[in-house]
Amino acid sequence: MRGPFPKAIRVLALGLAVLAGLIGTGAASPSPAAAAPSEPSVDIVSVPLLAYYYIWFDAASWDRAKSDLPVLGPYSSDDEAVVRQHIKWAKAAGIDGFIVSWKNTAVLDRRLDTLVRVAADMAFKLEIIYEGLDFARAPLAPTLVAEDLDFFIAHYAGNPVFDLFDKPLVIWSGTWEFSPTDVAAVVGPRRDRLRILASERSVAGFARLGDSVDGNAYYWSSVNPDTSPNYGDKLTSMGAAVHDAAGLWIAPAAPGFDARLLGGTTVVDRQAGKMLQGQLATAVASFPDAVGLISWNEFSENSEVEPSRAYGDTSLKVLGDARKTNYASLGDFDSSAPQGIDLSAGLGRAIAIGLVLGSVLAGLILSFGRRKAQR
Repeated sequence: MRGPFPKAIRVLALGLAVLAGLIGTGAASPSPAAAAPSEPSVDIVSVPLLAYYYIWFDAASWDRAKSDLPVLGPYSSDDEAVVRQHIKWAKAAGIDGFIVSWKNTAVLDRRLDTLVRVAADMAFKLEIIYEGLDFARAPLAPTLVAEDLDFFIAHYAGNPVFDLFDKPLVIWSGTWEFSPTDVAAVVGPRRDRLRILASERSVAGFARLGDSVDGNAYYWSSVNPDTSPNYGDKLTSMGAAVHDAAGLWIAPAAPGFDARLLGGTTVVDRQAGKMLQGQLATAVASFPDAVGLISWNEFSENSEVEPSRAYGDTSLKVLGDARKTNYASLGDFDSSAPQGIDLSAGLGRAIAIGLVLGSVLAGLILSFGRRKAQR
């Protein structure tokens, strides 16, 4: 049925939804420990949303284990224009910051320098996930981990881009490969400057570290709700254990997964954005202090939400809807355009096209008028 009455209902419903979102954003939330499990104390609008971000890309990176490519092309993580475009898209979709994969190397330090400078310029937040395992998945020497964290404290920790929480946050990836004694020795002397989180994958794993860490971030990129129906209960149990220890809990959510080119067999279909919607809801139900979005640009595991040639910007639309932002679609774009070009279709682009067409039309009218006057 068409007509003004159904349209009025749709407008009224939209207004009520927006009003509900504003009320939910402005209302104070009870602490996770005090909230009843059936009534989550946070929603996806109010909880910080942080996307895992990788700065390892150069020309050779895109030749290994990639079934999809970004719409920006095979970029380098050194390209400041690419970094700016990433942050612009992320902010428009309601992402509050990046969790940056890092350890102390000359290349990664240089790229982190660029990212910190651009993030500060664009009022965007950063946190760190410290890569505690080497390429072969063996743990680094605890003394090296300590030295790298000291380097981070000396060079980066005082920058306001890292002030989302009361202290700069560092997730120690691979803590399950380190002994509780080693973790305590590294974390203890640095807790006055950093919040250092474990990356354990179970309640027992987190309990193993006791009071040695400041919380836990679970990186679960390959979960399939259809084959792991109890994963929501697992996240809730982990969140409760972390909060009982007075720590920060970062819950995972991913749009999909496919690491077959890396030798894996697990495939989690994106379901045109529905997988991400469901995983966001499950993450929020575990009372997180932040949601860790997996990922901005992990293209080898196909968990990227960055606009790509295979998936477009579907994930950013899902995030924009969930976060109640004014995210606009990329629209038509040339995926072979040079790096550094802003591909988003917005008002400025429409105005520019209108001015060009208007100028052409005005010229034709003027020319026609002159010809008519000469007759």
